[in-house]
Amino acid sequence: MCPMNEEEKIMAGILFCPGDPMLRAMKLKTHNLNVDYNGTHEDETEKRAAILSEIIGEFGEGGFIQGPIAFHYGKHTKIGKRFFGNFNLTIQDDAEVTIGDNCNFGPNVTIVTPIHPMLPDERREMMNADGEKKRFCYAKPVHIGNDCWFGASVTVCPGVTIGDNCILCPHTTIYNGCKIGNNCILHAGSVIDSDGFGFAPEGENYKKIPQLGNVILEDNVEIGANTTIDRAVMGSTIIRRGVKLDNLVQIAHNVEVGENTVMAAQVGIAGSVKIGSHCMFGGQVGLAGHIHIADGVVFGAQSGVISDIKEAKTVLGAPAIDAKNFMRSSAVFNRLPDMYRTLGQLQREIEQLKKEINK
Repeated sequence: MCPMNEEEKIMAGILFCPGDPMLRAMKLKTHNLNVDYNGTHEDETEKRAAILSEIIGEFGEGGFIQGPIAFHYGKHTKIGKRFFGNFNLTIQDDAEVTIGDNCNFGPNVTIVTPIHPMLPDERREMMNADGEKKRFCYAKPVHIGNDCWFGASVTVCPGVTIGDNCILCPHTTIYNGCKIGNNCILHAGSVIDSDGFGFAPEGENYKKIPQLGNVILEDNVEIGANTTIDRAVMGSTIIRRGVKLDNLVQIAHNVEVGENTVMAAQVGIAGSVKIGSHCMFGGQVGLAGHIHIADGVVFGAQSGVISDIKEAKTVLGAPAIDAKNFMRSSAVFNRLPDMYRTLGQLQREIEQLKKEINK
């Protein structure tokens, strides 16, 4: 069996050497063609089309790319029909990048496929099977469906899959390995699949726990502006079909949110929580980690939940209790100053009675 060349290693998803002479020659050709394209006038349509045909592996009919462009290999990219790419489109296509039909990308959209080592020593050099010290990385493909619209400065990282008819608003960032279904909307500044908050105490310091999982957004999910959903330690953080999250929501690692659950702004869900379907969260609700929530639970604003909720009901308060009990408790709470004064008066009267009895 013949050994794989470096390009074949890329496609196999294993470590490859980006400094390999064959790969460097491929990239140099594409980089020079990028410069040629970026030097053309917008109305030089035939010249532009000819250059793109040399750069891109497949480019469907009716497409237009404003430029400037920055393809890494180019040949590893396949773009469908009627594509529009605005200024400063960057596609670092070490691994394959596929973009469906009728997609529109705003300015400064970036798609990357290579994954570099996280340890600085390994970024500088590693040793191959022959004992040679070289720089290595690996890459994961990115797949984008039909009819997607990406706003300005969207970033899509390695291994991401995005379904049909998705909207990624400006400055959305999708980290490695995230899977997004069809008909999803991600509002500005949302960050999906970033590392979970995992640290282990080590003496007086904390050591980072690798977060090796991913995030899955099923179909018809909407994510509010500046909301973050963390990747799982292992396995997946899962946002089920039809979930709607407001702005500034935090979903921690390994959480599962059930179908058609809705959350208002500033909700915070700690790690490994399992939430049922058709739940409703008011603003600033907080859930402690590793608890289970039944289907159909309603959380009043600023509720704090520290234990399982095993049946559908409405809860309020911190720690959260049944809403009716909370309202009764609130009525009592409002009367506490008067009750305190009355109790004080009773204590004084009792002391006076004791003195009279003991005379």
